[in-house]
Amino acid sequence: MQFIYVLPGWEGSAADGRVLLDALLRPHGLKVPRCWLYNGEGFLAPYRGQRYHLNDWRARHQPTTPTELFNMRHSSVKNVIERCFGILKERWGILRDKSNYPIDLKNKIIMACCLLHNYIRQEMTSGPFENHFELDE
Repeated sequence: MQFIYVLPGWEGSAADGRVLLDALLRPHGLKVPRCWLYNGEGFLAPYRGQRYHLNDWRARHQPTTPTELFNMRHSSVKNVIERCFGILKERWGILRDKSNYPIDLKNKIIMACCLLHNYIRQEMTSGPFENHFELDE
């Protein structure tokens, strides 16, 4: 997996929806094809009141309704994204460090790590970090 859009500078506690809205509203912001979890009016969120987390589904507890199936697949996609961030942090220790660099420098470091990650992925399709996290392409 490679990073196609990076928006550093937000606090880790910021809500996903708030960060997404900021990315979409920027002058040269994130452009998302309509077919990607998007219904024309907004992004599709998991159904409330239904099982969501992958741990909720075991070999004997498969989804039984269309809403549970959607939630299971939504959760799978989210897990892949989280593993990508895990790989990035494993590869670049500076991203795990609570450094005292100014925020603009931290943002540049994040961008540089993402660019280097993408370059490495282009040159070397698998490596120790990808195998460790069992990331599927």
